[in-house]
Amino acid sequence: MANRNQSFTQRQHMVRSSFEIYRYCDAKPGEISLHHHDFYEVYLFLGGRVCYNVESRNYRLLPGDILLIGPTELHQPRIDKDAGVYERIVLWLDKPFLERLSTDRISLTRCFDVSVPGHTNLLRPSPSQRAELQSLLEQLAQENQSESYGAEVMCQGLLLQVMVALNRLAATLPSDGLNAERDAGVVPQVLRYINEHYTDPLSLELLSSKFFVSKYHLSHEFNRVVGTSVYRYIVQKRLVIAKQMLAGGVAPTDVYRHCGFGDYANFYRAFKAEYHISPKQYPGCAHNTIHGG
Repeated sequence: MANRNQSFTQRQHMVRSSFEIYRYCDAKPGEISLHHHDFYEVYLFLGGRVCYNVESRNYRLLPGDILLIGPTELHQPRIDKDAGVYERIVLWLDKPFLERLSTDRISLTRCFDVSVPGHTNLLRPSPSQRAELQSLLEQLAQENQSESYGAEVMCQGLLLQVMVALNRLAATLPSDGLNAERDAGVVPQVLRYINEHYTDPLSLELLSSKFFVSKYHLSHEFNRVVGTSVYRYIVQKRLVIAKQMLAGGVAPTDVYRHCGFGDYANFYRAFKAEYHISPKQYPGCAHNTIHGG
């Protein structure tokens, strides 16, 4: 494949309105912070030593493992720097694009749907299944870089094969209960509380008091398990909800009331700091304006 491996970028937004595919191979991978996307992500792990956190679940990955990550799921790879080369293929899929590829009877987004019974972020295919999917993804990457006749049509055909294969795997492989490393301490309880009470006032002090642990212990354990601070996780969770509401047509001046930010100024500052645009400039916002504030 021409240009087989690509240079990794910390960019976490799509520049195309269909799909993007990357093959990364990093001898010295940098830190990647907790984040979320507005799109679907398919992640094929090829090599290295990585524990991948998706919400409250930690997955110790094996070569050939596939992660399916939805738009609202906070996630972060925890990379062991002494484990050699970190290699993976990453496929990003625009939500409306993938929905358009679906039909009335066949939803290609089903494998990402957390409400489906037995849903799992982690697929661990057999060697033959892994070889087939890796081959399809590498063909897709090659056609995506090609200027040959019909490359765009070939890409769409390959994408359909990839998504059908992933949905079949998700429907037949065991759930992630045996594969997710769930922490037995206080952190899962705290995460569940934050996810259920993000509209309420939340702080390290309040949570440590509620769960009868010291602020130091909770802060240390939360960073160890989740990979970020309690404060940053709360802000990220609220911003995920805020973006959903903005895309659904709720006015920015009303969104903050339902996300726990307290006032519009705090919401505006957090949104601008994270996404480098104002809430009114967010794509899909009914109040979108090039001068948004």
